[in-house]
Amino acid sequence: MVEPAQMSGGPDSNVDRAVADYVNRLSDEHKMLVALKSQLYGGSWDPMVDDLRNRLAGKPYIFKLVHRIQDDIERIEEMRKFEDEHKVDLADFVELS
Repeated sequence: MVEPAQMSGGPDSNVDRAVADYVNRLSDEHKMLVALKSQLYGGSWDPMVDDLRNRLAGKPYIFKLVHRIQDDIERIEEMRKFEDEHKVDLADFVELS
């Protein structure tokens, strides 16, 4: 479980709380995608999404993901939006195994 870093009541504590709440609600599938982004794609969603879309299109791709591709793309878009809105990298908050 992720705990907010500081709860001082300032603007950063709102971000900390939002990130902790969001990370605690992530499914195992979401966490797997965060781990892959961090470990295989240099911390960037773009090459990972490109791989998934290439696989859907029958084009060459780098990594074979066993999960449903469209669902993974939707999970990535959701997490990318959250990261952009809160100026965080979820890999800093999700325990990567």
